[in-house]
Amino acid sequence: MNPLASELNSIIEKANPHIMDMLSDIGKKLFFPKGILSQSGEAKLKAYDLNATIGIAKEKGNIMHFSSVMSMIDGLKPETSLTYAPSFGIPDLREVWKEAQKQKNPSLSDKEFSLPVVASGITHAISIFSDVWVNSEDVVILPDMMWGNYGMIFDVRKGAEISTYPIFNKDGGYNTDAFEKTVRAEAEKRDKIVVLLNFPNNPTGYSISSKEADVIVQILKDVADNGTNVIVVLDDAYFGLFYEDETLKESLFAKLAGISHRLLAVKLDGATKENFVWGLRVGFITYGIKTSGGYQPLYEALEKKTAGCIRGNISNASHLSQSIVLNSMKSVDYSMEKQEKYEVLKQRAVKIKQVVYNSKYNDGWDVYPFNSGYFMCIKLKGIDAEVLRCHLLDKYGVGLIALGAGNLRVAFSCLESDHIEKLFDIIYKGIEDLRS
Repeated sequence: MNPLASELNSIIEKANPHIMDMLSDIGKKLFFPKGILSQSGEAKLKAYDLNATIGIAKEKGNIMHFSSVMSMIDGLKPETSLTYAPSFGIPDLREVWKEAQKQKNPSLSDKEFSLPVVASGITHAISIFSDVWVNSEDVVILPDMMWGNYGMIFDVRKGAEISTYPIFNKDGGYNTDAFEKTVRAEAEKRDKIVVLLNFPNNPTGYSISSKEADVIVQILKDVADNGTNVIVVLDDAYFGLFYEDETLKESLFAKLAGISHRLLAVKLDGATKENFVWGLRVGFITYGIKTSGGYQPLYEALEKKTAGCIRGNISNASHLSQSIVLNSMKSVDYSMEKQEKYEVLKQRAVKIKQVVYNSKYNDGWDVYPFNSGYFMCIKLKGIDAEVLRCHLLDKYGVGLIALGAGNLRVAFSCLESDHIEKLFDIIYKGIEDLRS
């Protein structure tokens, strides 16, 4: 093992030995290299005469660039757009995002948690998480209605077992009973479990209530306190897009971070959906756990392992994208812009609720609970979802996502409010077509 990895492992072991048992085989070996990166960093500080360390081109003391490129980047210099960013992410952006996490999650105000590490979007953050924390013999617990890419990341790429539970109970709430049964059953088989929770949920658009959150937290804490190492990863891709009063307005990360020595909370979030910059690919990985030693050495060690994984994967996330997000968040108009777009999406969700439950559709589908995010789903009655999807596409020019044999996902995020009733009328007409 590399001495740098051994050094990080010693820091982690001293702060909380259970974390060493949670790390994947790769995670134990990971480190952040000193090599060229550290030598370049030292040269940046001390090489006052000549610096020949960085693998970028310079010209007349400036970053070499094409004018045709810079003419399309308004307000940013080549130094903050074309050069490499640190594998950890731009320091200012990491600090600003952490402060924003506190503002959005008041329960974090008195808790110690890591400085976020920047990934190239939340999908990349999930993949990096899996490299650092998941082995092939591990289990990842997920609801039965989930984002399909989880299977690609955890099953196909890592070879881990995926264990599912039904997401909703018969009353239309989160199925905390099935969740508990699955979590406890898997904990009896293993010393370590990985639980992934995604609110607002993709594909259903459901977010838990505060009461449901308290039940979930208590289950996970109890399992951890009884001797199982529990990693809870929060995919908060759609965080903040909550449209109903009873919905929990904080991430579960705020409730889980620091509640047990055996429970590691990992928050994966980003500007992708929160700030409506999907293609910029800026995501974050943040850690929270209880420790007997100092928090700072532990979190710095975990950040170095995570950044080392990114370094060995894509080197670093886009400097240009990070600078755009950072400057936007520092803008005086940022909060106003964010609230404005939130209201647009909320209006669409409200319109969907007014339309989709109309009695004229009663024999066509049931509606899965939804209260947040980008999506909602309907459960078709006696119609194959894929057959209907193709029929709607071919005959009416309407595109939807088929999930399994009987579910359709509607992304109301990309629908204007005055198109919503038309959409569901067409879906119902398609059902009638197939029945006849």
